[in-house]
Amino acid sequence: MLHDVRDTIMNFGQKSRSVMLIGALTLVAALSGCSSDASPTDTDISASTPADSAFVAPREVPAGMGSGKSDGEFPRTVSHFKGDTTIESQPEKVVVISTGQADALLSLGVVPAASTRGDGADLVPPYLLAAYPEFRTQLGDVVDAGGRFTPNFESIVKLDPDLILMNVAGKDADSLYDQLSAIAPTVATQGTGVNWKQDFLLVADGVGKTQQATALLDTFNADAAALGASLSSPPTVSFTRQNGNRLRIFGIPSFTGSIAQDAGLTRPESQQFDDTFRDISEEELNVADADWIFYGVQGGDPATLTNAPLWAQLRGVIANHAVAVDDDVFYLNTGPTAAREVLKVLQSALQQ
Repeated sequence: MLHDVRDTIMNFGQKSRSVMLIGALTLVAALSGCSSDASPTDTDISASTPADSAFVAPREVPAGMGSGKSDGEFPRTVSHFKGDTTIESQPEKVVVISTGQADALLSLGVVPAASTRGDGADLVPPYLLAAYPEFRTQLGDVVDAGGRFTPNFESIVKLDPDLILMNVAGKDADSLYDQLSAIAPTVATQGTGVNWKQDFLLVADGVGKTQQATALLDTFNADAAALGASLSSPPTVSFTRQNGNRLRIFGIPSFTGSIAQDAGLTRPESQQFDDTFRDISEEELNVADADWIFYGVQGGDPATLTNAPLWAQLRGVIANHAVAVDDDVFYLNTGPTAAREVLKVLQSALQQ
């Protein structure tokens, strides 16, 4: 199935670049990293606001960032979240430090030479191995660069990379950038799931494929809008994750929340808050309810969530509208391949 996802992404040139803007919000963006608490707001999300309304996920890099160079043109100086970096030639060995950057590279046909891993996560997520079988051998050779917040600098030095990618979210970004940029040219993206599109564009700029990335995003945005337009009455959707003893619902300014907004899908009032997520207890599980519930469980055992006493009382569960999803795809990675798979799951469920 994910092989089909890859094919859809890579065939972007055959689709229209026009974007039907379905759904919008008026939202005071006080976004924070994934370690932040979230608080409810009275923000109203509507699927019928004007076409020029803002989307929560930025669709362009911030003003003044990027290189302005055409694809394949080197040297290029990329302005990013930690300064300016000159990349002399097409990178051949790229190290990724932050979540979603391996996904971003592979969507552009670039295999990372080394990658870090998140807590409890694989070095190369299974969904990427399935989506890019032609790169399976190279992905098997990806060097383990340690943890996202504590990379193995010795391993990175030995690799002698010509580009390193990191983000600035949830870490001592100044110190990390100084250490990494002393090894090789380093480009820093913003991080957090809601910024996945602008971060993808910055990653693409670093490897000289900005126009290709823009075309991929144009197609994705159009396809998401088309999904919303195909639904006569867009349902409410909820995104819920169980990780050990931690139960979490994701808000509009999150990776999956932004994709739902791209598709004009509405959110329950209890999930219209400004931050990426909100931690809840099992006794508060009712706030995770919606017409459709898309839930992930780290480790893959859904019983850790579905055995909760209130689970069977949720209207989404009663209607048989609770969908178990790939935790890596929905909640751990934030690249265009994962986004395409999220959209495909939403389409499969909602267009029944």
